[in-house]
Amino acid sequence: MKKAKPGSGGAAAKGMAAPASVDEYLANVPEPGRSTLNRIRAIIRSVVPAESTEAISYGIPTFKYNGSLVAFAAFKNHCSFFPMSGSVIAAFRKELKDFQTSKGTLRFPVDKPLPAALVKKLVRARMVQKKNKQ
Repeated sequence: MKKAKPGSGGAAAKGMAAPASVDEYLANVPEPGRSTLNRIRAIIRSVVPAESTEAISYGIPTFKYNGSLVAFAAFKNHCSFFPMSGSVIAAFRKELKDFQTSKGTLRFPVDKPLPAALVKKLVRARMVQKKNKQ
């Protein structure tokens, strides 16, 4: 997997400069959120094609494959996975019933990563969407 060049992301929350890389972002996340997001990152990496890239976009770690594919982030009381598609959230509504969701966000506890199989399904669904849009 390639790493995207830093710098094109938006500013981070609270007026701070956006981190230059996903590694820098994760280094600033307190435990247990850092370990949780590192696990999510590893799961995503296991699914995405080699030509995908990681970047900071809008201040959060984002995987790019034919544009933005998925993203993830840590917040004070939860972590979030962003499929960047409301239709993916809707398509997996039954499997996501135990999680707090909104149109484009899946929230989960900072100390409990999402199940690997679920993350893989969501990422694969997004890759299919991206492929079909071309």
